[in-house]
Amino acid sequence: MTQGVLLCNPERCKIRFDLEEFSDELCCGTCLDVMVGGRWKPSRLEMDGEDRWYLVGIHTNDINGLRVRTYK
Repeated sequence: MTQGVLLCNPERCKIRFDLEEFSDELCCGTCLDVMVGGRWKPSRLEMDGEDRWYLVGIHTNDINGLRVRTYK
């Protein structure tokens, strides 16, 4: 399991693990756990029809900087 913060723009989405270590590019359908209210909540990365990334079940206007973990 690895933890980091989510960084997304219209072209790509990655997880930043530390100052110079990033995940490979993420794609739609990638399963992640997201820290919400001090608890990990399972979610899935998707893109809407307007080229905006979102996390299924996570209600926020901006997913950049959210603490996430993934299983590799």
